[in-house]
Amino acid sequence: MAVAVNKACLSICFRCTPEGWNGEADAPRPGADLADAIQAEAQKRGVDVAALRDVRCMSQCKRPCVVAFSGEGRFTYLFGDLDPARDAVAVLDAFALYTARPDGFMERFERPEALQAGILGRVPPLLPGARQVERRPAPIEAT
Repeated sequence: MAVAVNKACLSICFRCTPEGWNGEADAPRPGADLADAIQAEAQKRGVDVAALRDVRCMSQCKRPCVVAFSGEGRFTYLFGDLDPARDAVAVLDAFALYTARPDGFMERFERPEALQAGILGRVPPLLPGARQVERRPAPIEAT
């Protein structure tokens, strides 16, 4: 799928399989189920599906199912431990918040519960003066 709403993209790993998953090799994986659920919910809400993209692997095998929010000049978020049957609504609620913010920054308490506990990372944008980017205090010298 292509580019996005307000230059933001929701990436979904369609190959994710939780530990203990015993599906057939060619069966749809839980990551694909999550992608399908998110796409169905997006269409129901009228969200531009061009903002969604399928990704073969996001290297989070110990914390599947995985989505990422990213965009030019925005924070990048990575979330895992999502439930395909339950969390599509939470993902799209958080993505709506993300796209509403110029830099995509979301406080923990603002995100739906599944995306509070399941956060794997938040990377600041490559912008001078980006939020959360600052110089470390100088070390205190021993006397």
